[in-house]
Amino acid sequence: MISVTSLTKRYGAHTAVDGVSFECAPGTVTGFLGPNGAGKSTTMRMITGLTPPTSGTSTVVGRPYRQLPNPGREVGVLLDASAQHPGRTGREVLALSARTLGVGRERVDELLSLVGLAGPAASRRVRGYSLGMRQRLGIAHAFLGEPRVLILDEPANGLDPEGIFWMRGLLRDFADRGGTVLLSSHLLREVEAVADRLVVIGGGKIVADGTKEELLAGGGVRVRATDNEALRRALAAAGLAVTRASDGALVVQAEAEQVGKVAADTSAVLLELRPVDAGGLEELFLTLTANGETKEVAR
Repeated sequence: MISVTSLTKRYGAHTAVDGVSFECAPGTVTGFLGPNGAGKSTTMRMITGLTPPTSGTSTVVGRPYRQLPNPGREVGVLLDASAQHPGRTGREVLALSARTLGVGRERVDELLSLVGLAGPAASRRVRGYSLGMRQRLGIAHAFLGEPRVLILDEPANGLDPEGIFWMRGLLRDFADRGGTVLLSSHLLREVEAVADRLVVIGGGKIVADGTKEELLAGGGVRVRATDNEALRRALAAAGLAVTRASDGALVVQAEAEQVGKVAADTSAVLLELRPVDAGGLEELFLTLTANGETKEVAR
């Protein structure tokens, strides 16, 4: 279990993450999505104790990450595959971490085989690894302590299509055996293929949070009025989730009848009211994060 409550990070006058809250349950893969600079990596660094939050809290398996006595045995983390000693071999990287975690050497050989780095590749120095090989080594490192939770930032970066398919199966199997996965990736189709839940961040704020089926089903309705801002306030006050599309229209996660009733009650003059075309995760992502603006979700 990962629990994030009102996490905020400010750097001077700039707010990188603003009141972020979500949960990742055992047995699920949660896709953590957002454009560059939206706050994904900062949030993951706060969860794993690398960046102190300005305010808010996060726990992993019930405790703040820094309070876990041997965190690598509870949480497998991959935030930067290039952050490995270039002068060590792949086997040495894992063997040193295994000693630190109190894991047997047999686990090293098991994981090298699992990620496709057994044989000659295990004896090569990391500086000679391709990006995909470093990524595989990083994934092996995350699994080393037999954790219950995985926190992975762009784990498919550098993997070829076969490697991405392999990783998808690896994460799905981990979750199906009761593990918890928080996965950040810019490969939207791969996230759509493996994730159970989706958390979308834009401008440092959560703009969507729910099961994949809930967020991708139908896409809600598009509505525009002569006074869009007044309509947006009325819809939010009615408890409906509202975001702005890139063309200024409002996207509401509700039935057209509900939206029409709110508009009638507030005497709004509508210029458009129609279902959003369901276009999968890519369309949802673009709608929620268009132009890098902060979108609002009424909760």
